[in-house]
Amino acid sequence: MEQTVSFYKENATILRNAFQEMGFTVYGGVDAPYIWVGFPGKASWDVFTDILTRCDIVTTPGSGFGPGGEGFVRTSAFGSRDNINEAVRRFKAAFSK
Repeated sequence: MEQTVSFYKENATILRNAFQEMGFTVYGGVDAPYIWVGFPGKASWDVFTDILTRCDIVTTPGSGFGPGGEGFVRTSAFGSRDNINEAVRRFKAAFSK
């Protein structure tokens, strides 16, 4: 169990670091497998659609968690390392500032 938890925490660190390197505000991903990525001034459903269209990656619109989630999408560290690395590559290609 500890190996599994460690693996997903490493995935979360990879995602968190990538979004921070790209200049995004992020929350989570330290003691949880979810990383909240801020897109100020943008509706979370619009960001969800943009990421899906440009990256072929499914995220979760933050507004689905209530008004405080608006302007964010939630990403998940639950995936293989290859898929996490590919997601990072796609995000960077589409959203690097």
